[in-house]
Amino acid sequence: MAIRLAKRDEDYAEAHEINVTPFIDVMLVLLIIFMVAAPLATVDVPVNLPSASAQPPPRPDKPIFVTFKADHSLAVGDETVTRADLAAALDALTGADRTQRVLLRADQALSYGEVMELMNLLRNAGYEKVALVALEMRSGP
Repeated sequence: MAIRLAKRDEDYAEAHEINVTPFIDVMLVLLIIFMVAAPLATVDVPVNLPSASAQPPPRPDKPIFVTFKADHSLAVGDETVTRADLAAALDALTGADRTQRVLLRADQALSYGEVMELMNLLRNAGYEKVALVALEMRSGP
């Protein structure tokens, strides 16, 4: 009888292995839930903003345009300039007043990197108030 009990004890010995299959299933379900829920969490909150009574800043009488054409040529105002002469041409138009706003018109065929190189040239020349010019999108007939 004692032999039989000993055999049963060996049959029911503890298993030291962990079954990870249910754990993996739960983790995959959580991953899918978070992948679906993450984009929904970044939705803008709708808010009804009040209108502002402040007047927009006045437009300059003669804006300073820097034009960057598709053929990589530059123009300050109506005059074509080289990259080396860009700072001098801007100083001549502004009277060396580097606080004036420079309006940058760049052809849409140019890459983002090329436009950023030109903006860095303007910044290195001391002109930090650079605005990009684009066409207005008009809706309706």
